[in-house]
Amino acid sequence: MQKNIYLAIAVLFSSQVVADENSEIQDMSDPLAVYTQMGVGTTDKGVNIKLGQSFDTGSDTTMGMNVFEFKGAMGETFGWRDEANNSVDSMRFRNFGVDLTNGRGSQLDVNYDFNNESGAISYSLIQALPAYGPLQLYPLVGVGAAFGNNVVGDDDQMTSGYSVPGTFGMVGLYSKLDITDNVWLNYNPMWMSSLSGSDTYKEQGFSGESSAFAHEFIVSYQLAPRSNIRYYANWTEHDSFKSGDHRIEFNYQF
Repeated sequence: MQKNIYLAIAVLFSSQVVADENSEIQDMSDPLAVYTQMGVGTTDKGVNIKLGQSFDTGSDTTMGMNVFEFKGAMGETFGWRDEANNSVDSMRFRNFGVDLTNGRGSQLDVNYDFNNESGAISYSLIQALPAYGPLQLYPLVGVGAAFGNNVVGDDDQMTSGYSVPGTFGMVGLYSKLDITDNVWLNYNPMWMSSLSGSDTYKEQGFSGESSAFAHEFIVSYQLAPRSNIRYYANWTEHDSFKSGDHRIEFNYQF
């Protein structure tokens, strides 16, 4: 699995990186910015690798980007959790588009946990609002579905193979606060709630609850026009800030 992922990384970028090195530099602090990029992060679960590739949408007024994230690689070597291993423990894929005429973005987001053999797929719309001094907000609304292998149903029986236990809705926003020309903060709250599906999913689909209020806090420093370093903290109302996911990530724009 891990060798195949590294091969996919090489194939993804071999055809695009050279062409993008001379492209116009995009604002890396803008949540709606589209550009080819690579990021490497370190966490208590191991190493995270992020790969983003912009693509031609066929229109002068829209831009598109695919982003792959592979999380928890080489956990035994670089992580410090007891249960960490050297295999990739989860991945995320995002197909992102933005309309340059109205500041509206759309995102297809797929998350999958290899350890639990479960994940979620969602589609959301994001709207950039006019900046208010150093603050800019990007409201978001979307819907999604959970899926998993050998899911336990309402009758406490396991459904063999992959199934979709339920659907959910989400409302939130991305926010950006400029501190200096090189430093900015992001706070991205997200509320998710089950909409339909099995009773088990509707009542316990989010860490044993019917809904979850998730938080993401980021501190970023622009090292150079094409590179930055970022600290991420992710947690929900069902766990504490300390027990959430924390990582430091270096990003480069090609």
